[in-house]
Amino acid sequence: MATRTILEGDSPRLRKISRPVGAINQRIIDLLDDMAQTMYEARGVGLAAPQVGALRRVVVIDIGDGLVELINPEIIETEGSQREEEGCLSLPDDNGYVMRPAKVVVRALDRNGDVQEYTGEGLLARAFTHEIDHLDGVLFTDKMVERITNDDHDGEQDEHETEL
Repeated sequence: MATRTILEGDSPRLRKISRPVGAINQRIIDLLDDMAQTMYEARGVGLAAPQVGALRRVVVIDIGDGLVELINPEIIETEGSQREEEGCLSLPDDNGYVMRPAKVVVRALDRNGDVQEYTGEGLLARAFTHEIDHLDGVLFTDKMVERITNDDHDGEQDEHETEL
């Protein structure tokens, strides 16, 4: 495993649409492992492959309940809505409120090539949608309904703010 560099703000790769993974080979397994290590070291709760320069449909998430690895994820169901504060490892100077579904169901392959379905509510639903947006070149700032300025924060991360 290796820590990869997280691309930031103006990197054109963050705006590109990622390609589906055809075969789950050693390169994809290494990507998953590297992404998890990078996410943990950056103290994030999610990371999408484009954020480390790999334009593949691969995501890792851990909101504190254990690592979830998604290959070729797709949202198959949404319910309700939530307005919560978000941040992003690729946009370290931006925070704001984003409207997202309160509950989502995601279908994806795991590292063994098996189809899995995950249901996420609250923070997990936000993480799923935030990271899948990255795969389509969409940043949370594109969906932000209210920007949070430094004056709104005292430098401390609050209980609702997450670096996805």
